Amino acid sequence: MTSASLTPSTETPAASEQDGPAAGPGRRAVVAAVTAAGLTVALTACGGSDDSPSAGASGDSSSAGTDDSAGGSADDGGGGGAAGAALATTAEIPEGGGKVFADRKVVVTQPSAGEFKAFSATCTHQGCAVQSVADGVINCPCHNSNFSITDGSVQGGPAPEPLASVPISVDGDSITLA
Repeated sequence: MTSASLTPSTETPAASEQDGPAAGPGRRAVVAAVTAAGLTVALTACGGSDDSPSAGASGDSSSAGTDDSAGGSADDGGGGGAAGAALATTAEIPEGGGKVFADRKVVVTQPSAGEFKAFSATCTHQGCAVQSVADGVINCPCHNSNFSITDGSVQGGPAPEPLASVPISVDGDSITLA
């Protein structure tokens, strides 16, 4: 049986151990920066109850005509994309229903034959994106708020305000943002 040496090591500590803490921000500074960045992202995602669209709008589609495949440009932050940009043809918007254009943060409805309306696709409850239009209402999946396809008014759920109206123009069979 051999015995292990119990004498202290004569090796010198690495340079970083001798010189004190490593150069750069300290742990507290990093934690504070990450916490602040996370809070900013969380507040941006929640949106609040104003009419401005929030980041992270979803582009999910449903069989109720909510597909957002009709091209698009980047949103200008005003709740409806670039003015004058074609959204869809009138044939794409079902009568008594509508279609969500997630990339433009707008929903276009046709409450009755030949009557077209547009609203912000940002729910007034917590800024989630509405995702479908069915049975005469625009639906927000986050907390089940529902809005009228006729005037954007709240039909159910926790949303405190109606969806903001977005100006559109219909020229022939083309629907564009006004």
